[in-house]
Amino acid sequence: MAPLTKSSMVALGIFISVFAYKELMWPMIVCPDSRYTTLASALAKMQGQYTSNYPELMAAALIACIPMFLLYVIFQKQFIEGIATSGGKL
Repeated sequence: MAPLTKSSMVALGIFISVFAYKELMWPMIVCPDSRYTTLASALAKMQGQYTSNYPELMAAALIACIPMFLLYVIFQKQFIEGIATSGGKL
């Protein structure tokens, strides 16, 4: 049974890693020190209340997208296969 669910488990792993990667509120509550913060909360802290440096913010957002893009590119075949096989047919 495990070989049949391999592609579905890879797709699930990608979804879980993306959701954990973009988590914002919990890291901001647990770790208020800006030296040990996650990438998503650091991006949120870069935005000021009245002004924002948009070129720096957009460059940081682009860099933040790179790991998830690489994860998808590496596991693209298993991801597509897992989505295709997990969909039910009526």
